[in-house]
Amino acid sequence: QVQLVESGGGLVQAGGSLRLSCAASGRTFSNDAMGWFRQAPGKEREFVAAITWSGGSTYYADSVKGRFTISRDNAKNTVYLQMNSLQPEDTAVYYCAASRTTYAIRYYYPREYDHWGQGTQVTVSS
Repeated sequence: QVQLVESGGGLVQAGGSLRLSCAASGRTFSNDAMGWFRQAPGKEREFVAAITWSGGSTYYADSVKGRFTISRDNAKNTVYLQMNSLQPEDTAVYYCAASRTTYAIRYYYPREYDHWGQGTQVTVSS
C-alpha cells in the first residue's frame, strides 16, 4: 500500500523555524516529482513548493520564496520542507504529495498529484 506520512509540524512563534518530513512507503518515489501544499481553515489548498525527481530543480510559491527550502533524499524515500522566518499567515495543515508529471507548470496544481499524505498541522503564533 502506497503511503506518504508527514511529520515535524507543531506550534512555533513568529520568526521561528520548523522542518517537515514526508516519508514514502509502498513503492519507490525516486521517479516522482514531490510537492508540498498547505490548507488553512476556510481556504483552498495552495501550492507551497515542489522538487523534481532528481532534486535538480525546485519551485516555490512567491509567498514562501527565500524562507522555505524543499529537498529530498531518494535513498531514504523522504522529502523535506525547511521553513524559516515563519509568520502567522503560514499557519495551515501541510500536505506532501507525489506526481508522475514531468511538466513543471503542472507542479502547481493539486490535481496533478496522485498520492497524498494525511497532513501535519503548523501553527505560528504572533
